[in-house]
Amino acid sequence: MVVGFIGSGNMAAAMARGWAGAEQNSPSKMLFTDSGSGRATALAGEVGGQAVDSNEDLVRNSDVVVLAVKPASLEEVAASLPAPRAVLSLLGATPLARLAEQFPDSTVIRLMPNLAVEVRTGVICMADPEGADEGIVAECRSLLEAISTVYELPDESMDVATAVMGCSPAYFAVIAEALGHEGAAGGLEPEVAIRMVGESMAGTAELLRRRTPFEIETAVASPGGSTEAGLEALAAAGGADAFRKAFEASIVRMRGS
Repeated sequence: MVVGFIGSGNMAAAMARGWAGAEQNSPSKMLFTDSGSGRATALAGEVGGQAVDSNEDLVRNSDVVVLAVKPASLEEVAASLPAPRAVLSLLGATPLARLAEQFPDSTVIRLMPNLAVEVRTGVICMADPEGADEGIVAECRSLLEAISTVYELPDESMDVATAVMGCSPAYFAVIAEALGHEGAAGGLEPEVAIRMVGESMAGTAELLRRRTPFEIETAVASPGGSTEAGLEALAAAGGADAFRKAFEASIVRMRGS
């Protein structure tokens, strides 16, 4: 299957890198365009794809089109294209109804990936593609599952999902940076400190497949111990509340409030 990317920004690049490293169910070829930034050529060279001259050429030569432009550009881009067979939209806060209006003759699937698709351990939320061509949806799902765990959700839940799983890698990176900095200040090599935090996060992620957050917290935090002291300091500094506020701010921004 030939996958064409209209837009070669960070999330498109993460998906392309993930597919380039996948052992199976990856595209047979990847095509790229950009708005003049040069990213398409650079990304194509990195993943063994091809930069093409125009969005129209890309659509004509692709089985599936990944739409990775800014939401404000949707109407302008859609109006310039022949009808793609299938459109995978990465546009934030852009519901299926609006996408379908712009691509009435295409199978349209709304997605929200997170950055970990780059290393094939990502999460991709898919708006329930009710009424779409089931054969095309199955083909696309197979591609997506090569780089992620796919969660099918009601379209109206996609903004909340974005705030939970799309934004959270940046929050985790803030935690890693803070702990790594303190480890380095305490005498660890900076690279070692960051790797230790990263491996701890990866291990905790695996534990969360088997145990609840409360179970993990209580297993680590012995009464009167150093972890309990750290958790008390986090609570006093508004740790959990800060993440709740981050979630709320993301939702407000997505909904334009």
